[in-house]
Amino acid sequence: MTQLTDERWAVDDRVLISPGPAAPVPDPPPADRLRGWVVTLFLTAIAAITRFTMLGYPTDAGTPVFDEKHYAPQGWQVLTGGGVEDNPGYGLVVHPPVGKQLIALGEAVFGYNGWGWRFASAVAGTILVLLVIRIVRRMTRSTLVGAIAGILLIADGVTFVSSRIGMLDIFMALFVVAAFGCLVVDRDQVRERMAVAFAEGRIGISEYGPRLGVRWWRFGAGVMLGLACGTKWSGMYFIAFFGVMCVAFDVAARRYHGVRRPWVGAALRDVGPGLYALVLVPLGVYLASYWAWFASETGVNRHAVGDEIGFGGSFSFVPDALRSLWYYSANVLEFHSGLTNSAGNHHPWESKPWTWPMGLRPMLYYFAEGDQVSGCGAESCVKAIMLIGTPALWWLSLPMLAWALWRSVVGRDWRYAAVLVGYAAGWLPWFVTMDRQMYYFYAVALAPFLVMGLALVCGEVIGAARGRIGATRVQADERRGTGLLAVALYVGLVVANFVWLWPILTALPITPELWQQQLWLPSWR
Repeated sequence: MTQLTDERWAVDDRVLISPGPAAPVPDPPPADRLRGWVVTLFLTAIAAITRFTMLGYPTDAGTPVFDEKHYAPQGWQVLTGGGVEDNPGYGLVVHPPVGKQLIALGEAVFGYNGWGWRFASAVAGTILVLLVIRIVRRMTRSTLVGAIAGILLIADGVTFVSSRIGMLDIFMALFVVAAFGCLVVDRDQVRERMAVAFAEGRIGISEYGPRLGVRWWRFGAGVMLGLACGTKWSGMYFIAFFGVMCVAFDVAARRYHGVRRPWVGAALRDVGPGLYALVLVPLGVYLASYWAWFASETGVNRHAVGDEIGFGGSFSFVPDALRSLWYYSANVLEFHSGLTNSAGNHHPWESKPWTWPMGLRPMLYYFAEGDQVSGCGAESCVKAIMLIGTPALWWLSLPMLAWALWRSVVGRDWRYAAVLVGYAAGWLPWFVTMDRQMYYFYAVALAPFLVMGLALVCGEVIGAARGRIGATRVQADERRGTGLLAVALYVGLVVANFVWLWPILTALPITPELWQQQLWLPSWR
């Protein structure tokens, strides 16, 4: 519905046009609230079964595999060392503490074993499915489309493997998607408040529009973004992109409800509180995540002021603890900046961001073969865990992005635009540092937004229950039936593709011949 235009709707097979301008109203939520939660919880339970089955397998003779060797010991240090990790095997802690703190929670329950250092990842991966279902359901006002998104995410190899290994990326994806969901709810709430102001005749009192009060969902987004930055610094990209998206939501809401100067109104009424919610709150949460480091005497660079740097200088007014944290962070940044190909740093499984949308260069996490591997019914067996995106999903990334861009620009569909913002925040910034060592697991945060975009496309393929205005009921039913069949076949293809990849996602013993059959592209080898 456009601002103050004739309101049109279909009743049976007739089209009615209202006699005058219609008051703008927010989109009604889905009416099937109970069914929505039943579907959500059912699919979340399936996600939990897939994520937790054989969670402690495999290990490297009882020790972590791949980059778990960094984070599992650090989590254990957090648990046993007063909340502080120093990574003695590598000499530098290169990521903020939130992810390691979450890993420590699992280790506190199950001990220092596969279940312990992977439990929090499995919980995060399961909750991620629930969030995507609810977000897509809210964006589309359709429980069916939300369920499609949930099934697609369950069958995504990238988030599946990341949910079953003790690394940080699944936590990053969870927090940014939670922040995205908070901003989607905030958008709806703002429009509800604007509709009330319109109905009460308060829109025209000021040319800038009404004040909207405390926006707790936007505050919640700030908390989630702070946790994302407290997991990996790349969370800052999402702060920037989501901040722009939030401003766009606010301007659109004011314009939709007839505010005379929506841009200025958003600048005066919304940007200030938005900076607080999406900049200061994340900063506060980020600093709070270092609580144990601040309280310690032995944390890395905890007393850099007085040891590595002097007490004086231009920033002497800043508390010593914050200056020490700044020094510590500068060392981490220097470490990351030095991991470049031009400096001679190469890894056989590294990849560049232009390969991520289609998963052209996956990541091998674990591999074992030879006589010591059995269970496949052959003399020699192979076990592997490969971070690989389900091709039936990821190979449609570029068409999905192109369609989303078209629908955003030409169709002015905010849902596709929001998905593009989330996807771009997790992808585009990496092109700035192409010389740096990068890996496919950086793309874990892309997967939920890929799934959201594909679910939106599936919703369009299915079509509305009554078809386009003016269509007969028979035409509408036929159109929807054909769309449902097409989407069902596609979802079935994704699930079948996921089942095919299951052995190399979970390290099941397979024959060398089957292993070669799993490697579809030369770049996968």
